[in-house]
Amino acid sequence: MAMALTLRTDAELEAALTALAESEGISRQEIIRRSVLERYERSVHVARVDDASARMRERWADVLERLGSV
Repeated sequence: MAMALTLRTDAELEAALTALAESEGISRQEIIRRSVLERYERSVHVARVDDASARMRERWADVLERLGSV
C-alpha cells in the first residue's frame, strides 16, 4: 500500500537528490526510497552483529579473561 509523504528539503538536499537521480537514471523518489531501505538494512545488520558479539563475549568470557592475564 503506497502512502503519500511530504518531505521538506533545503538547497543542499535538492542538489544532491537531483545529481544522484540524474547520474543513476532514476527518480528522486527512488533515490530516497533506496537510501532509507539501505540505512534500515544496515541498522538491522549492526544490531544482529552487536547481539552475536555480546553472546560470544559472554560465552567465552573466562577464556578471554585468561588470555588477557597472560
